[in-house]
Amino acid sequence: MLPKILVVDDDRYTRTLIEQLMRQSAEVHLAESGQAARQLFAAIDFNLVLMDQRLPQDKGLDLLRELRLQRPKLVAILITGFADVRDAVAAVREGLFDYLTKPFEDLEALEAVIGKALELDRAYREIDSLRSRLAVESGAPHIIGQSPTMERLLGQIREVAGLDTTVLLEGESGTGKDVIAKLIHAWSQRASQPYLEVNCGGLPESLLESLLFGYEKGAFTGASQATPGYFEKAHNGNLFLDEIADMSPKLQSSLLRVLQDHSFCRIGSTQPRSTDFRLICATNRALVGEVKAGRFREDLYYRINVVALSLPPLRERAGDIIRLAVHFLDRYNIKFGKQCGPFTPQAVRALEACPWPGNVRQLQHCIERVVALEPGGIIDVNHLGSTCDCRSEPDLTNSGTPSQTPAYQEARAEFERDYLRCVLDAAKGNISEAARLSGIPRQNLYVRMKRWGFVTD
Repeated sequence: MLPKILVVDDDRYTRTLIEQLMRQSAEVHLAESGQAARQLFAAIDFNLVLMDQRLPQDKGLDLLRELRLQRPKLVAILITGFADVRDAVAAVREGLFDYLTKPFEDLEALEAVIGKALELDRAYREIDSLRSRLAVESGAPHIIGQSPTMERLLGQIREVAGLDTTVLLEGESGTGKDVIAKLIHAWSQRASQPYLEVNCGGLPESLLESLLFGYEKGAFTGASQATPGYFEKAHNGNLFLDEIADMSPKLQSSLLRVLQDHSFCRIGSTQPRSTDFRLICATNRALVGEVKAGRFREDLYYRINVVALSLPPLRERAGDIIRLAVHFLDRYNIKFGKQCGPFTPQAVRALEACPWPGNVRQLQHCIERVVALEPGGIIDVNHLGSTCDCRSEPDLTNSGTPSQTPAYQEARAEFERDYLRCVLDAAKGNISEAARLSGIPRQNLYVRMKRWGFVTD
């Protein structure tokens, strides 16, 4: 189903331009007055509203505030002339997604801004949908992501979950291996049975051994009563061993025997106990390399590497970053009782440009810190920069693209002027060659060159 866009502008040319630009990717509805916009808005659930600031009987910004009282998460863009830029900047500060200045000189940039706004609306709706499902479902964690990479992974998980065989999850730290392990359990034949997890890298060898095998009373100092271990508690269920590459050689040998014999002895006992559990393992290191280095048993590696799933790093899930960010924003707004958001276009670009070496975990902690530290309101790139080490790159587009403040607009204009001068010098004054070097369409480049006085009619 195509997203629905409402364009409110008394200028017929502007309405027609946006309709023609988006007609292939959206269902566009047009209104030339505030009254017509109110009637359409009451009847249709719009994904995006583009509103002119100067309407015959209304101010666009006031009308948007009115509409957002009905739909607090309404994604909207204000269309304004240069004289109204300060009003538009103020509107962005109170939660408007973005503003555009007329006339539109770069239609590709205009389409890109609308696309980003629609993507944010999709993220909001996806999170609301997940919350509704969580209210009636339990057990299975919900995976945020619709990128092709994650769609393929989810397809693999669906196939593997029902096979009742050992699964090895490989991926960088922070990619969500624990969440995937829970999902495999929830979709498995053992979903109604116990699910236990332990981080092998976070415990000393003796403590990990007692946790897995259990112990009898008096087996060691402090063993005041017999205690079953995870091998015992996970009977008929699933056992998740995270960071298995950190397991000591001794425990690797012990685990191999348990997997081969389906039995074990508690510490301090010689009485075998049978167990039947499905093992899910995870590592952030390449086990093949660990085997070659002699740090991981080769026979255990082949025992646990029955089915291997590779989890992609967040930098390879670019389409999911904003969805995850909105999800975490929603979560921590509820946790801290805040009303932070939405993200400005600059913040969205910064989030998508960040390499995220800590992956989803880093993004989650970033948004948590932002919400915890900020009093509320929109989240700009400056808020992210102090906590997430994300920076947005200079925007070389024209005045019809997003701007944050007049100061930023001036800095960008200065950068554009210097850049165009360098490009024109490199092309020896040839506009066509300058267009090729810069990647800017020739007509758009000519308009910009003329604006800076580099060319004349």
